[in-house]
Amino acid sequence: MRIDKFLKNSRLIKRRTVAKDACDKGRVFINEKVAKAGSEVKAGDVIRIEFGNSSISARVLQTLESCRKEDAVTMYEII
Repeated sequence: MRIDKFLKNSRLIKRRTVAKDACDKGRVFINEKVAKAGSEVKAGDVIRIEFGNSSISARVLQTLESCRKEDAVTMYEII
């Protein structure tokens, strides 16, 4: 699954266009490598997102094409 779509589906970032912009600006990393919006993400990968002065790291548990808001938290775990 594309990283921008994963970030939107998992609700880590609210909109796919915002996720794409974050990737284009070099603020999203997959396994410590800068990710482009089209980069593939799979279970077991570690994602780091930098927001201004803070950052968040999450491990991908599963990739779901579509899910409800309640199920979105099962897609990742914060580390």
